[in-house]
Amino acid sequence: MDDNAIKEVVTQYMAAWNEPDAAARQALLERCWSDGGVYLDPRVSLTGRDELARHIAAMQASRPGARLEFMSGIDAHHSVVRFLWRLVRADGSCGDVSIDFGEVGPDGRLVRIIGFFGAPPALA
Repeated sequence: MDDNAIKEVVTQYMAAWNEPDAAARQALLERCWSDGGVYLDPRVSLTGRDELARHIAAMQASRPGARLEFMSGIDAHHSVVRFLWRLVRADGSCGDVSIDFGEVGPDGRLVRIIGFFGAPPALA
């Protein structure tokens, strides 16, 4: 899979996080998220498209009008990706910042996303 195709899959994934309509969000996830895809961040561990869809819906409900936006380009090599994003609240203020790492499977959909919130820890 070429880097442009991988970048398109990640763009669809981010669009799913911002899609308020459940049916449209599910359609985006079907295109970009593997049936058994694993999503991990400091607060949650999920497996499968349906669990991810429910998590996205819950996040949207808890933060009405918020959206995610890219803070970097999408870096891709082989079948892995990394990108930065941030939460932008309805009032325009910014919340969480994350760096995400992911893997694209043989079918061209994401099989794993691992997110880290905030700045990296300082050296000890």
